[in-house]
Amino acid sequence: MTDRQPASSAKHCPPEIAVAVVDAETPGNVGTIARAMKNFGLSELLLVNPPELDPDGEAYGFAGQARTDILPNATELSLDELAEGYHTVACTAVPNEDPNNHIRYPAMEVGELADHLDGVTEPTAIVFGRERVGLTNEELAQLDALCSIPASETYPSLNLGQAATITLYELRELTVNSTQHPNALHRRAPKGEVERLHDQFAAYVDAVGHPEPKREKATRMFRRLLGRAHPTPRETSTLHGLLRRGTQWADGSHPAEDSSNESEREN
Repeated sequence: MTDRQPASSAKHCPPEIAVAVVDAETPGNVGTIARAMKNFGLSELLLVNPPELDPDGEAYGFAGQARTDILPNATELSLDELAEGYHTVACTAVPNEDPNNHIRYPAMEVGELADHLDGVTEPTAIVFGRERVGLTNEELAQLDALCSIPASETYPSLNLGQAATITLYELRELTVNSTQHPNALHRRAPKGEVERLHDQFAAYVDAVGHPEPKREKATRMFRRLLGRAHPTPRETSTLHGLLRRGTQWADGSHPAEDSSNESEREN
């Protein structure tokens, strides 16, 4: 572990955010949190009274690729140093609804955390407590803000690693510049292609002898269905090919197999 830099000389370039774990009981949870940090673009791990993190133990085993940088570069510090050097957001399972109790009230929901931190310029740390009891009231009293993950009131306590993963996921807009997903996961087919599909469906309805009084209703239902579905170009092309072939069969033309047909190219 490295020695912590004084707050005045520590280099923080927002939106970089540190993650602090107070008095973790299980090395594996520290490793899990380090892995979640790697997943969501964070690199600075702060540990208050940590367990022994053996490079051959479960912390490094659970950390995935974070074993090469985040874990070995973790900084050990005291809670007082953490509270003095960072804008701190404490994660707690159970806030208090009583505004007269200022220790656990108010607490933002985890979905509000990114907005809370957007624009914060000072060093920031998201603080997690122990696996069984979290952070004590005395520890919470030292920290700046509270955050909680909404869960069933009958069992709101999450596993430490799970809680950290959910929280860091909610911060991804501040910490991740790009993801493995393409910019557009679903591109709707152009209007002209969709209209040609509607024309083909109308021809199919006629060819299969759908009752005349019901044809307009059928084509209208098909239009509404596609309007909700936003089909992609490939989906539109495949449906068009299937309907065209169905129309030809219904007309008695029995088209020969065509390897270039859209429906045959689908895999």
